Amino acid sequence: MPTLEFKGKQHIYAHHLTVPYRPLEPDEDRSCNPTNTDDNLIIHGDNLHALKALLPRYANRIKCIYIDPPYNTGNENWVYNDNVNSPLMQQWLTENAPVDNEDLEKHDKWLCMMWPRLQLLKELLADDGVIFISIDDNEQHHLRMLMNEIFGEDNFIESFIWRSRLGRGATAKNTATLHEYIIAYAKDIALVKFKEDRRIRKTESRERLRQWGQGDRREDRPTMYYPIHSNEFGEVYPIRSDGTDGRWRVAQPAMEDLIEGGLVTFEEQPDGRIEAYRIIPAGTETYTAYPSILDSEIVKTTAHGSIELRNVLDPNKFSYPKPSLLIKEIASLCTQKGDIILDSFAGSGTTAHAVLSLNKEDGGNRKFILIECEDYADTITAERVRRVINGVPDARDEALREGLGGSFTYCTLGKPIEVETMLTGEALPSYSALAANLLYTTSGVSVGADQLESKNDDGLFHSDAKNDYYLLYKPDLEYLRSNAAILNLERAERIRDASNQNGRKAIVYAAGNYIGQRELTQMGIIFCQLPDALHER
Repeated sequence: MPTLEFKGKQHIYAHHLTVPYRPLEPDEDRSCNPTNTDDNLIIHGDNLHALKALLPRYANRIKCIYIDPPYNTGNENWVYNDNVNSPLMQQWLTENAPVDNEDLEKHDKWLCMMWPRLQLLKELLADDGVIFISIDDNEQHHLRMLMNEIFGEDNFIESFIWRSRLGRGATAKNTATLHEYIIAYAKDIALVKFKEDRRIRKTESRERLRQWGQGDRREDRPTMYYPIHSNEFGEVYPIRSDGTDGRWRVAQPAMEDLIEGGLVTFEEQPDGRIEAYRIIPAGTETYTAYPSILDSEIVKTTAHGSIELRNVLDPNKFSYPKPSLLIKEIASLCTQKGDIILDSFAGSGTTAHAVLSLNKEDGGNRKFILIECEDYADTITAERVRRVINGVPDARDEALREGLGGSFTYCTLGKPIEVETMLTGEALPSYSALAANLLYTTSGVSVGADQLESKNDDGLFHSDAKNDYYLLYKPDLEYLRSNAAILNLERAERIRDASNQNGRKAIVYAAGNYIGQRELTQMGIIFCQLPDALHER
């Protein structure tokens, strides 16, 4: 498969692996009706760091991702400021920031910005999940190549066309661009099932079994050209109206099943040809695939998004917001009532509005996670969601006037968990934050930090079918340098007995140990040195 090359790729290829883990820190004052550990989230902070922070709890759990990244038109003046540890990269960024219309390397920078974020988004996406990305012609071709490389060409679902504005536009160009794209990829396309248009036939009907329109010739699908038997007409072939060979719409085994079930009828045409028709009995449920061109009456336009936002917040708060009906339709394509939807370029909070509206409509309990790096994360993003939840008194829509209900926990990003600061004691993470990070980075187990606390004096903090996980740790440098933080024989024997009793092995994270690895192996204990264990995966 062809790959996409761009300036800086060699420096950011594995950058997502080096992003430090920063725990989420709830802010009760900015939250709205916060509930429990599975609450909706609005995160204020760099979305690259925030995505990394979500991994311990949400890896492989997000059913639907929608993002609306910078389109790179040259007018956004966006800044690429990822801290990539390369002198050449740093010099390049220093010389060419912010990204604007005069930046001849703006496409390279956009790709450098997107690559690590898409890598982390893929880790968060469930096996049967789908990612949707809004984009226009400035980067659509680059994005497709980037997604082919990260998600796999075979996992491409569709490039949906959304009519983003009405009218015909100015006459400065030969054409008026009235649409944008929403690129959709699966993590594993074999597991994805989109919403279908299901209908029940009220009366008996029929449909022609010979293919019509595009690809209706024998040479288009040679295996779909074969004879079928009619008691009245003998062998019948799919012959086109011009007398040339056509082809059937169904394969031969399926055709034989229809004939055996008495669901095929034949009719002689005025020109002497014999047409075969499939009988569709009354009460039959039929399915129609979802179209690639989004229905403007359903998803609306940018103008509707602006009006919608103005009805919730004060005027001129945000430029070109997406309408919530667009995101609502996208979410409805692939999510069920208890799924999680993530938006890491949250903007005005449209995705949360859409999820809450969808829940109100079908009684679902879908959860949203929004990430916004800009300063308006509280005053626009979260404030819109607060008002949508609690009600907008002057809204025309009755449901919005009453409030859609719901809650969210507002979070910021804590200090990074880094080896250097742990060694010096400058920034020691909490027990639960370190436990969550260790569990994910060394074992790939995704559990929220709020569920991880030491359950006994030996530091047991988590168990699964195969392993018990122990962490000897306190965010106290004096403790970490004492014998209390060391795995000794007495403690190892207790851990061995407890884990063996349950048929599990024990994984112990500690600052040091007084037992040889051979003896630990015989005891069924895997020892992981702190802070080295942070980089083992």
